[in-house]
Amino acid sequence: MVRSSLVPRESSWSWGIGHTSATVDGVLNAVIVLNGASSSGKSSIALELQGLLPRPYLAFGVDTLVASLPPASPTRESEIVFGSDGVVAVGDHFRQLQHAWYQGLAAIARDDVGVIIDEVLLGGRESQDRLRSALGGLRVVWVGVRCDLEVAVAREVARPERTQGMASSQAMIVHEGVRYDLQVDTTATTALECATTIADYVADR
Repeated sequence: MVRSSLVPRESSWSWGIGHTSATVDGVLNAVIVLNGASSSGKSSIALELQGLLPRPYLAFGVDTLVASLPPASPTRESEIVFGSDGVVAVGDHFRQLQHAWYQGLAAIARDDVGVIIDEVLLGGRESQDRLRSALGGLRVVWVGVRCDLEVAVAREVARPERTQGMASSQAMIVHEGVRYDLQVDTTATTALECATTIADYVADR
């Protein structure tokens, strides 16, 4: 069963002042933000979306940002810490780097390139507000990606490169206070089916 829901559009559309969004075939371009816990299926949905959308979209994941961070050293603490229990901790300097990352993604979108952002909003609504601010002036489609915890944990266990415990520690907090245009659930729904729901939503608007 596909479990998806639509929320009022005014809850999350991001529009800036004094900026004209690019158009393709008369439809305002969209940045698609996929927010969900680790192992919820965001990356698989992003890949399917790239095949469904009528124009090229670049997909960027938070993992790319994390992988680009400098390693910890005797003179510099790590910008992000993954606890043994799966809890992720970040500091103020990471927020500064994340802000620059967001600005870069927004610049790509403003240059008439479709962008899919695979994100984990650890701070819930507060994190959404930071990203929304960076994307000001762009049409943004906010998508919540959910998955039953038991299924997400099983996926995590099957991926040894993942820090165990992240799926359970993030399952609730990443959605707290976040306002979506629609939500999809990958528990029993394929990535392609979820991506089709999202692509249809973007096309209708």
